[in-house]
Formats: sequence, structure tokens, C-alpha cells
Amino acid sequence: MTENAYLTGAGAYLPGEAVGNDQMAARLGGVDDRGERLRRRVLASNGIAARHYALDAEGRTTELNEELAAKAIGAALADRDLDAADLDMLATATTQGDLLVPGFASMVHGRLGGGPMHLLSASGVCASSLAALDAAVAKVRLGDHERAAVVGSELASRWLRRSRLDGAEADAAFLRWMLSDGAGAVIVEPRPRPGRPSLRVDWVRHVSLAHEHPVCMRAGLGDGLEPRAGATWQDLDLEESVASGMMRLRQDTSALGRLAEAGLREFQRLTRAGLVDLDRLDHVLCHYSTHAFRDIVFKLLADAGADVRTEKWFSNLAEKGNTGAASIFIALEERWRSGAIEPGQTVLLAVPESGRFSFAFAHLTCVAPDETEPVMPARIEAAPAAPESLHGRLDEVWQDFERRLEQVPILRRLDEGTVTRHDYMRLLHNLRQQVADGARWITRAASNFSVENFTLRSSAIHHADEEHRDFMMLERDYVACGGDAEDIRSGEKNLGSEALSAYMFHTASRPDPVCLLGAMFIIEGLGNGKAAEWAVRFQEVLGLRDDQVSFLRYHGMADEDHYAKLQSLLASERVNREADAIVKTAKVVARLYALQLEELDNV
Repeated sequence: MTENAYLTGAGAYLPGEAVGNDQMAARLGGVDDRGERLRRRVLASNGIAARHYALDAEGRTTELNEELAAKAIGAALADRDLDAADLDMLATATTQGDLLVPGFASMVHGRLGGGPMHLLSASGVCASSLAALDAAVAKVRLGDHERAAVVGSELASRWLRRSRLDGAEADAAFLRWMLSDGAGAVIVEPRPRPGRPSLRVDWVRHVSLAHEHPVCMRAGLGDGLEPRAGATWQDLDLEESVASGMMRLRQDTSALGRLAEAGLREFQRLTRAGLVDLDRLDHVLCHYSTHAFRDIVFKLLADAGADVRTEKWFSNLAEKGNTGAASIFIALEERWRSGAIEPGQTVLLAVPESGRFSFAFAHLTCVAPDETEPVMPARIEAAPAAPESLHGRLDEVWQDFERRLEQVPILRRLDEGTVTRHDYMRLLHNLRQQVADGARWITRAASNFSVENFTLRSSAIHHADEEHRDFMMLERDYVACGGDAEDIRSGEKNLGSEALSAYMFHTASRPDPVCLLGAMFIIEGLGNGKAAEWAVRFQEVLGLRDDQVSFLRYHGMADEDHYAKLQSLLASERVNREADAIVKTAKVVARLYALQLEELDNV
């Protein structure tokens, strides 16, 4: 039994010539006015300048997915000076193979050749490549296999052609400008390769949060985000499922902000468990579909106090495109081949997957050729965790709060697309009463801070000044949706709003109410992490104008600054002495805020 595993070779294959942004529409279609506007907007956000397709100029498929995979494996074997006959195991990952049956690994093996070998077909979306790597590393460590090849491969362009997408809804047409084709592969062995550096696999972690989130990226599903018996593509005749749009690949774009937040929380768990040392991390290769997503991650890391310098990050998204399960290996092959990864340096691979919210990470260490390596335990034991920071404890409160929000009836309807205009107006009507009280309890808190907490007092006064007119935006949105101004101004708080308001005024009346930072963590977190997302979703489902969702849109932007300032305050030594009270207040406010939203269905 061996207890180490190393990446000893890498290869990539990208079909055809690079296709620039100006050439995309000619290759894929979508050249009508509506499609052109969407194309420009999506490309401006994702930052992709070139990509590759296994399609010719007429939109005909030129290569199979199994061919892309076999060519990438061939490149990795050549990099290691091996042949397919030297492999004991082949682990493959792809979103969709060329055939429904048999499995993708069987088809790649048939294409690749070699001798008898252990096969694994990992299905999923982007994170499936690291799931395949995890399996291969485990078998090599156990001593069951001497050498394995792992490949991630995608041929997304077949889903993106004009015959499938012209006239498609936005959630399907969006992906036409996001996805492309390619394959990347690595070789796994129990010892470093002679003559050249290798990458020791320290650990691989893969986690699904599907129990907390609905389907986000999907195909073969009818209306809504949850499958129902009798309502999938296999339950219908093929012509009927095509005509209904089931065979289009779709993305719920409103959920992508939540994906970034959830991914950061999983990263923070790794650091708290001692598996990632930020000070010693030399390279971060993170798969993401858009540079906007990268910017969100950078900001969330900074807000959480994590100093991961941007120069440590590497992505070839702009030049190679978003190749799904292949992306992380294509990026690793380029970075490693360039010589940028030197012996002694560490590499973190990170892959968020939007399919139904899963995340995969791998930690690698570059070792010199023929270097005598210390034995790594087959299962890395987590280092004793340091006492949890205030940020970490508040993060746990936020996760519990998010789970509660997902069960709130109006928010479930919003996610499912069944929310009504009446629901939205009822939300505005009830929020107005609570928001009108907000500046008042903040001002009361400011008056109760002593000189010792002068910074908090100044911050509270400034915050109250910024937000004391926010309830007027709610009134304008309500009227723009057809409501009566006097009706919303004379409205009463629901039971949850009454409880929340009473608690906030009571807490603000205490001497030096530092604990209110816990309340602000929840309330500003809603604005920073949820408001803009809800605004977009209400507009998508109800067809609302910008002037009908101005309150949510404004707080989605303004609360980013407020949230950053709050994170700075939470990092101070004086504030951390009140950690227990801050966390307790955050828990109470989270419960009462969720109750306020739940009560919308009881008024």
C-alpha cells in the first residue's frame, strides 16, 4: 500500500482555431437584435475574448467528445513519455457524453486503446473533473493501481447551435455566449517522475449543497427548477421534449450570487480546518464562468479578512473560454507547463459548480524530481482548529439564516417563478414599516455609545443619515406598481415586524450597544447578498420596470459599501471582546427577520 499520489504529466486539447467575439454569432447564430444585445452584455461581463468549438463554419460537429478526451489524454501521456498501455485506470468527467449509453469512460477507452483497465465515468458539470481525480488518487494511494489517467472533457457547442437556440428564452440563450469545447488531462502515479518536478496531491475535497438549493443549471427538465414524475424529457416523445424546450441547456442566473457566497464559506471551512494556509499558498487556480464572478469572490475574501493577493490567481478563461469540467485541467496544464510552479510551492484548485451547488477543491505541492518525499497520510487529518473567530461564528449564523429564508413561502415562490405581483406589493407594504423604524433605532443606539466607543457612535450617526429616507423609496416602488401611497404609509407592522422592531429599540437603548453589530451583520448582509438578486428575480418573473424595484436595486449596491465598513469594525479588538453578545444578537435578528417574512402569508 502506497500513501502518496502525484500528478506526473498533463495535457490539453482545444479543437479548431480560436474563435473571437466577432466570429461567434456567425458560428452559433443569435444575430437578431435581441440576441445581439444579449451577446454584447454577456461578453462584457464574462471577459472571454476567444474560445474553441468542434464545429465548422456551417455549424456541423467536427469531432466527438470522446475524441477530445482521448487527444488530451494522449498529450498527457506524451508529456510523461508513456503509452495508453501503461495505464491501469481511466477516470473521465463530462457534462454529457456523445451517447446516452454506454458510459463516457467506456467510449474514451475504446477510442484511446491500451490494455484492460479500471474505468470510472464521473457525471455532473464543472466539479466532476475533481471528483474523477479524487477517485483516481484514492486508488493509487491504496496501491490498487500503479498509474491512472484523469480527463475532463466538454463538447458544449452541440447545445449552442442556432437550430437549438434561435428564439430561445433568455436562460438558455445566455449560455450560448458562455460555453465552449475542450479537454484537459493529468496522469496520477504513486511516486514523483524522474527528471522533472511533479505535483503531490495533498488532499481533494468535494461537497454538495443540493439539500439546500434548487436546480440551477439543467437540461431535460420541464417548467420550474424541481423535477416531477412524468415531467422529464424521458417521459415524453423526443419530438415533444424538443418542441417544449426541455432539450435546451438552461441557467438560473439569479442564483449565481449565492453560488459565490456558498463557495467562499466552503473555502473558509478548509482554512479553519487547517487544510489551507493562506500565507503559504502560492498559486490559486479557480474555475469560474465569468470575470464578474471572480470579482465577487475577491471582494468576499477581502470582506472576510482573507489576504489572497490577486497575483496568486491564474485563469485562462479569457483566452481558452469556459470549458466546464475540462477548465481546471486546461488551466493547470498551462500554468504548470509555463514553469511558474516551482518545487516547494503550493497550488489550490477550486471549482464551484452551479448545477445544484457543489464545490470541489484540491491542494497540491510541487516537488523536485527524485526528491525523497515524506509519506503523506492516506487521509489528511485536520490540524487542531484555532478558536473560532467572530467572522467564523457569524458565518455559521448566516448559513442558518439562509436555510430559513429558503423555507419562507414568498421566497420559495420567487425561486420557483410562481410569485405574484400581489406578493411583491405585500412585501413592500410590510418592509416599509420596519425600514421607517431603522434610522430611529440606529440614532438611539448612537446616543447610547460612550466616548470609549466613539468610532461606533460616528459610524451609527453616519449610517442613520444615509438611510433615514429609504422608506420613501419603498413608497415610490409601491405606487409605481399600482398601489396607493396613503395605504402603504398607514400600514401596520405584521407580527414579525413588531417583534423585530421592539427587540431593536430595546437593544439600542442599552449602554454601549456594541452587540447591535450582530444585527447589522444580518440586515446589511441581506442588502449586500440578497437584495439585488431578489430585484432581478422579481423583474424576470413579473416583468417589473427598474422604477418598480428601486429599493431592492439600491440596497444591492449601497449595502456593499456598508457591509465592507461593517466587516472592518468587526475585525477590531474592542469589538471582539463583545463577540458572544454580537453573535447572540445576530441569531435573534435572523430569527425575527425570517419571522417577519413568513408572516407576509398571514396578513
